Amino acid sequence: MVSTSASRSFPNLDRRDFLRSSGFGLGALACPGLGRLTLEGSPEPAPKAKAVIQIFLQGGLTHIDTFDPKPDAPVEVRGELRTIRSKLDGEPLSNVLPKTAQIADKLCIIRSMTHGEAAHERGTHSMLTGYRPSPALIYPSMGSVISNQLGIRNNLPPYVVIPQAGETLLGTGYLSAAFGPFSVGGEPNSKDFRVNDLKDSMSTTRGERRRKLLTTIDEGFRGKADAIDATAQFYNSAYGLIDSKAAQQAFDISAEPAKMRDRYGRSNLGQRLLLARRLVQEGVRYVTVLDGGYDHHRNLTSALRTRMQGFDPGFSALIADLDSSGLLDEVMVMVTSEFGRTPRVNKTRGRDHWPRVFSTVIAGGGIKRGIIHGTSNAEGAEPETDPVLPPDLAATMFHLMGIDPETRLMAPGDRPVNIVRDGRVLKELLG
Repeated sequence: MVSTSASRSFPNLDRRDFLRSSGFGLGALACPGLGRLTLEGSPEPAPKAKAVIQIFLQGGLTHIDTFDPKPDAPVEVRGELRTIRSKLDGEPLSNVLPKTAQIADKLCIIRSMTHGEAAHERGTHSMLTGYRPSPALIYPSMGSVISNQLGIRNNLPPYVVIPQAGETLLGTGYLSAAFGPFSVGGEPNSKDFRVNDLKDSMSTTRGERRRKLLTTIDEGFRGKADAIDATAQFYNSAYGLIDSKAAQQAFDISAEPAKMRDRYGRSNLGQRLLLARRLVQEGVRYVTVLDGGYDHHRNLTSALRTRMQGFDPGFSALIADLDSSGLLDEVMVMVTSEFGRTPRVNKTRGRDHWPRVFSTVIAGGGIKRGIIHGTSNAEGAEPETDPVLPPDLAATMFHLMGIDPETRLMAPGDRPVNIVRDGRVLKELLG
């Protein structure tokens, strides 16, 4: 096993909502300075990562039955699944991950992730923001921070959620709603998948009349109010996205060859991951791909086998695809979940919530290949070496994206808040 040693490439909205809602992230497209309230932070080196794909497995992925098996533990700990040797120095993985085992030499598996939040919403908040939940302040998701700090590229939204953000704590927190995610809305695996409004140009006579009317109304206020100027830039960028051929092409998953779509798997998750690859390849900076159904309190073995039929081929194809195209060096991929599952199987043959130790997988974008970082103890109950906290993971991601983790943003009440607090860049993981 290669281990690190330390004591410690990239709700459907109708047109009216598309243009009117500030929650889909186009404020950042309008001008990177709009709402960018950096107060402090030293210059970072040139970023190694140009984009991030975060795969968030909702419900709490069991670590013992996937990335941190315990084959020598008693059956009530190791569970019913067997292990297979991986290409990461033969390191065992669960046998529900046969394809992932074949690309494990490209991964960094963190087996010592830990926090103290055992409730779904609180654990999700910790893993999507890098912050523990607070009654005093709602923190922005990491994707919203990226949108705020880096803005538009290639006329595409900087932050996209597949299939849709909903109420998953993927929003902007104390930041302007302008830095929220663009939700794809539809299911890329469906035959009639399309992203509303991207194929219907606003350059029609009706659309031009709307633009001229808005311009006329705004003209009398131009230069007199920052909000008016910012809103005008917001709308101009919204129109730009609607008319953008780059956006239309990036979201058009039907352009992928059938063999490539088959390679990712004709599952919902497989096609979401393929769309994510298309988006980062064309310029989206941060894509969060959601997949639910991992809250396995009962009948874990059969339920997990079902879920992995989508994850295993999809994830392994994504990593191999990015690597073969040379994009893996520029795209950081993160597999996260709100927490792990209990070390011992319960009476209903499942596992319950367990945040004290669990596994996270990262790859690409400046991360070393083929390493295990940290260990859990013999029963998978506690970190044994090199514990990693959510702010550590967030700080490392921001660093690789060229953003100083010490950067501060302005919260309500003119209060400067660090984008991540007490997070340590995991330098031992950097390639």
